[in-house]
Amino acid sequence: MSAGGNIGERLMATGARHYGDIRATAQKWLEEVEIPANRIDDLPTTFSGGMQQRLQIARNLVTHPKLVFMDEPTGGLDVSVQARLLDLLRGLVMELNLAVVIVTHDLGVARLLADRLLVMKQGKVVESGLTDRVLDDPHHPYTQLLVSSVLQN
Repeated sequence: MSAGGNIGERLMATGARHYGDIRATAQKWLEEVEIPANRIDDLPTTFSGGMQQRLQIARNLVTHPKLVFMDEPTGGLDVSVQARLLDLLRGLVMELNLAVVIVTHDLGVARLLADRLLVMKQGKVVESGLTDRVLDDPHHPYTQLLVSSVLQN
């Protein structure tokens, strides 16, 4: 299925039926996530990893959700692509006034995107609070270990 078809499929699931409107909306969302609109008919397999991730973001935001769940949004991407994706995500979250739940092992991603942080160990929350407080002054030994391991690398 094409990039536009990936986005259009979500619109059709919410009741959209007019091909022209679906295609125009798909083009708009490709541009929103910094994918050239002329790639609308291309297969996602021809996209780079970062472009594939941005396509999935467009696919998920096209229906205007209030809450978005992201599991390791930058996993498997090189550092420069991660930075670009994080900038895009931060902008979209602010522009669209989204609430986002992010699952990540990357404390840099958490610091950049999260207002509040939950640190979990073996399925249990061991520490929570404002992101800067938790990362700058961790209280739980596990959180201290996580933060110190990042500082050592």
